[in-house]
Amino acid sequence: MKIYTRTGDKGQTRIIGKKVVNKSDTRVEAYGTVDELNSLVGFAISVLDEKTQVLQPELEEIQQLLFDAGTDLATLNDDSRHAFIFGKNAGATDWLEGKIDTYTTAVPEVHKFILPGGATPAATLHLARTVTRRAERLIVALQQEEAINQDVLVFMNRLSDYFFAVARYANFLAGHDDILYRNSKPVFR
Repeated sequence: MKIYTRTGDKGQTRIIGKKVVNKSDTRVEAYGTVDELNSLVGFAISVLDEKTQVLQPELEEIQQLLFDAGTDLATLNDDSRHAFIFGKNAGATDWLEGKIDTYTTAVPEVHKFILPGGATPAATLHLARTVTRRAERLIVALQQEEAINQDVLVFMNRLSDYFFAVARYANFLAGHDDILYRNSKPVFR
């Protein structure tokens, strides 16, 4: 199987449904950033240690869900041959909310902004949060141009909250205290 098509040699790519678009297309930027995030989650898994290894199964599940989200972002809304698949993950956002609630109650309460960092797994998960936010902004830009699967946008919005909560939990497991941003006023109530 050849993995190169030469379509990209002219700055274009073929999306699901065989439509050819420029690689700078908002749709390509959106699903490409979700792919970048998926790779970053894979990296986060690779740096888990004995104390944070418990997070591996859920991070691998997130990778599966990110592939589904990227597939839907690469699919045109009016493509009659390819249906969105992310909706089949009914409960994915609810599952994330459950994880967020669990981790938020497990760590010390915080009312101010914190500095991203700490143990390597936590710092990597904080980075995943920022890439998730960038992906979300690109998905919003895409939705301003054409219809998308709204389930993907909701999931991505919650996913950034998840990465904040799980990064704090990873630091908690590693025995690292959060470092408060010194000029932060109370923001979390």
